[in-house]
Amino acid sequence: MSNGEQNSAETEQGAEDGAFAETEDFVTFVIADQLFGIPVLKVQDVLSAHNITRIPLAPPEIAGSLNLRGRIVTAMDVRLRLGLPSRRESVSMSIVAEHDGELYSLMVDSVGEVLALDGSAFERNPPTLDPKIRDYSVGIYRLDDKLLVVLDVNRLLDYERVQAA
Repeated sequence: MSNGEQNSAETEQGAEDGAFAETEDFVTFVIADQLFGIPVLKVQDVLSAHNITRIPLAPPEIAGSLNLRGRIVTAMDVRLRLGLPSRRESVSMSIVAEHDGELYSLMVDSVGEVLALDGSAFERNPPTLDPKIRDYSVGIYRLDDKLLVVLDVNRLLDYERVQAA
């Protein structure tokens, strides 16, 4: 058996044994002292404060729209979407994500780092997680000192859900 064949066989054996767990990268952010994450592949951009134009008659969680390099982007206040109290400070950061061909700016308190997390550490939502947050969460990761709640971007940005909420 050649070295290449041996390495391939060892890799296949390791994968079968679970020795090589898949990792997923998450962009982390904080809202109301809670750590959240979304898959890095869903993120288009990270923005500091932008001028947002209010949209009349929009739901409360839709903060308005902004111009991002010539594209109109809908700004959503994730705090309000999750049923949390509105922020005291007007300065926030945003994570730009795409949903159904449209760009959305997810307004958060602060953006953290990108974490590569082992897929085997992923857990389903605990029953004690706030129901408002659980509705938009796909699960959690227990980190050393915090709980990372993974949000489902598609569910969060589903406009029909915004109207029904």
